[in-house]
Amino acid sequence: MRTTIGGEIVELKLAKLWPLLVIFAIVIVVFFGPVYTIDATERGVLVTWGKVSDKSIDPGIHFRIPIMQNVERFNVKTQKYEAEGTAASKDLQTVNTKVAVIYHLRPESVPKIYADLGQFYGESIIQPTVQEVLKASAARFSAEQLITNRSTVASTIQDLLYQRLSIYGIIVESTAITDFKFSESFTQAIEAKVTASQQMLKSETDLKRIQVEAQQKVTQAQAEADALNLQKQAITPELIELRKVEMQTKAVEKWDGKLPMYTGGAMPFLDVASITAAAKTV
Repeated sequence: MRTTIGGEIVELKLAKLWPLLVIFAIVIVVFFGPVYTIDATERGVLVTWGKVSDKSIDPGIHFRIPIMQNVERFNVKTQKYEAEGTAASKDLQTVNTKVAVIYHLRPESVPKIYADLGQFYGESIIQPTVQEVLKASAARFSAEQLITNRSTVASTIQDLLYQRLSIYGIIVESTAITDFKFSESFTQAIEAKVTASQQMLKSETDLKRIQVEAQQKVTQAQAEADALNLQKQAITPELIELRKVEMQTKAVEKWDGKLPMYTGGAMPFLDVASITAAAKTV
């Protein structure tokens, strides 16, 4: 009777343990199973008892030996890394720079990256390299050049980063300087210089406008003088005499035959002979 009871107790305990055993088996299969997949944007690194394989694992379904082997995955699509750094310009002005680095991992170099740098390659190599390159690049330019030649500075940073990171299998595609900050005193000096330059440009523009307006007035006056001179040259004694005759002729045409009444002085008269002679000439 005791044996039966004991057997029932053992069976009851086993019944309670079965769900736990099933869950444990599923975990083993999922996390330590022989089948695994690599996505299209990834490359894998097979590690056998801590030894890194020489060849990266391409996308697809693969097999491994559970417990003995594990797989490290790396993202090989284009990524962005942002960093800030403080450096000194060529004229010893302190500049705080924020730069964005666009890069990707060379797929075939993934095993080397894992062996040399591990999964945290951003902190171990990209960050210190960016800091070093920012300092080296800033030292090549004056503070004013850093502001006015921004594209040239960014190109210099990109070239240096490419040279230093490509040996690790990290390919820099492009860089962008997202911010430049200088000391407050230097910033104020730059603003004062810009203001003075704008005022000078305005003064030069005003001077040119005044000169143009003055030249326009001189040209206009010259044109009027030339026109008046031409009119004077066209006036001859014959023309003056003709105009007199025309005026007298108009006066005769308007005369109603009555002589004006004068209380004193000479009576005005018309030069009939002149009118007749002019009429014949015309």
